[in-house]
Amino acid sequence: MMRILNLCVIAALVAAAAYVYKIKFESTRQAERVAKLRMEIRREHDAIAALRAEWSKLDSPLRIEALARRHLALKPIEARQFDRLDRLPERPPELVPADTDDPIAFLLDKPDLMDMPTASVTPRAKKK
Repeated sequence: MMRILNLCVIAALVAAAAYVYKIKFESTRQAERVAKLRMEIRREHDAIAALRAEWSKLDSPLRIEALARRHLALKPIEARQFDRLDRLPERPPELVPADTDDPIAFLLDKPDLMDMPTASVTPRAKKK
């Protein structure tokens, strides 16, 4: 009877030692994972800082102005480009009635409406 009790206690001690070893192994693995994640987070923060620095360099107004001068044929606005409101052209007619369910289908059904001017710029005369 005493031997059976001793064997049960020894078995319980071995099982407890195995369980403690398993917990220690899992906690060590989780600590390594946390350290790896912290290192990745630090690397991502550094990458974000580098990208922000590059963005601020690329977004510099002086750099954009120099690029615009070099690549675009822009000219300063002249006073003669402005006009009074009463000299604006009339508003174009409504092409599609307001109660139309499908305005695109309405325009596709009537291709002659597509040639109607819709802005202040009149279309060029078609060559015949």
